[in-house]
Amino acid sequence: MFETLMNLVQQNAGSAITNNPAIPNEHNNSAMQTVAESIMGGLGQQAQGGGLGNLLGMVVNGGGNVQDNPVTQGVQQHVEQSLMQKLGISPGVAMSVAGALVPMVLSKLMHKAADPNDSSVDGNTIMGAATGQQGTDWMGMAGSAMADGKLDMNDLMRVAGSQMGGGGGLGGMLGGLLGGR
Repeated sequence: MFETLMNLVQQNAGSAITNNPAIPNEHNNSAMQTVAESIMGGLGQQAQGGGLGNLLGMVVNGGGNVQDNPVTQGVQQHVEQSLMQKLGISPGVAMSVAGALVPMVLSKLMHKAADPNDSSVDGNTIMGAATGQQGTDWMGMAGSAMADGKLDMNDLMRVAGSQMGGGGGLGGMLGGLLGGR
């Protein structure tokens, strides 16, 4: 999955990194590497920090409205922090780079995962990388959890709770955050 993510960052880095006068050309590859690694890390942070349902919803819906998804916002903040820490980029430039790249790359990643003709990445791969639970059939669980053909928060709670420990762990945390729905 990382290779696919890195390719998406490279393909979309144009004005955000490659043609950005605030990032010296000799740092372009490091910046792209940092963005790709930080997107991966940010997805993991979201999955472990209470955003599992939102992430699963984004993957199942092929991205949906990525820009407004809390997962995107969390990943964007993670990318900003990494760019500032690893490359010494100013907060304004880091926000600009993350704001331009993260929604675009996540949207394209989710569309690739939903495309049956694209075998480079799928929803289970994204969820496995984010949760550390490779080999889990997240998409199958989400599909079987949909009571009415649409994935809602109750369905996501069932999947997250069953996979992450029901009354404790992340499932319990999600239940607490969502009022035990």
